[in-house]
Amino acid sequence: MTDNHKQTISTKDLVNGVLRSIDREREREIISRRFGLFERKETLEQIGELLGITRERVRQLEKAVMAKLKAAGKEHTITGIDEFQLKVLALLEKSGQVMRISDLTAKLVKESDRVEQSRIAFLCSLCPDLLVINDDDNFYASITSSNAFNEKSLKSSVGEIVEAIKKLDMPKPIEDVAKQASVDNVKQAETLASISKQLAFLHGRWGLIKWPLVNPKNIRDKIYVVLKQHDKPMHFNEIANSIQKSDFKRKDVTTQAIHNELIKDKRFVLIGRGIYALKEWGYEKGTVADIIGQVLREANQPLHRDEIVKRVLKSRLVKETTILLNLQGKPQFKRVAKATYALEDNVAAE
Repeated sequence: MTDNHKQTISTKDLVNGVLRSIDREREREIISRRFGLFERKETLEQIGELLGITRERVRQLEKAVMAKLKAAGKEHTITGIDEFQLKVLALLEKSGQVMRISDLTAKLVKESDRVEQSRIAFLCSLCPDLLVINDDDNFYASITSSNAFNEKSLKSSVGEIVEAIKKLDMPKPIEDVAKQASVDNVKQAETLASISKQLAFLHGRWGLIKWPLVNPKNIRDKIYVVLKQHDKPMHFNEIANSIQKSDFKRKDVTTQAIHNELIKDKRFVLIGRGIYALKEWGYEKGTVADIIGQVLREANQPLHRDEIVKRVLKSRLVKETTILLNLQGKPQFKRVAKATYALEDNVAAE
């Protein structure tokens, strides 16, 4: 069944059914607010202040109620939970037995938002064959089959994926990552990578989140990614269009802003009228006259103008006439024979 015709569920109906099984209104209120089942999640202090009890008492009541609900889940006495669990297990089977809550929610409901994600996580926590991994500094909120992983083994497996990417030392397709990590199931390697907050994905490759190629944080990084992907020099207008058509976050930047960043960043070299390349490709900053001087210094002998043009065009996308005008019009270059030039300093030294 395609995503366009997926069988969605009503998390609100399921959650209300669970809440109705809780005897006391105060305890229903605690569960609803702590898990963010209808609005944002609230802290123990916030709920305690609302209900006129201590934060510790809120914690105790939450723990007791959740223990009863999980026991009811094991006993199959919560209406709709068994069917819900089967749907989740089927999706996990297709996804390497691991899914981020956000991805799972998008598969199960019509419109995924934070409340829907909170409801899905809550319902999964009541299913005996599912394990919820809570959101923290290193992991996104996720679901796995308790038959496939426990929390320790899951986090260890994610750590192995992270270490594999570190060893590769550059963004790579998931197939390469899986091979490096000795994971046979490529889909599982991908879902393990997706729940780590240390990793990012862009243009078909996984890498560390601190690497600009998979997680460009500013305009300069996005320019770098575009040029790296294009693998050849581009006009700043082309770069702007590529960014605006990309999958980047906050891609609505002006052409002028992009041009300004190209000028400021040492990673980018102007090699023609509005055309930029990456310095790491072997280009150096400088005017056409600077490049002519570099060519003559490296040759360490006079060169015919055609040879000079040929060599300059390897590092600058300019018209031949521009090179000849610089060659003939700048005092540092001296014609020493017919159509043959040397550096003025070299001629004087001789």
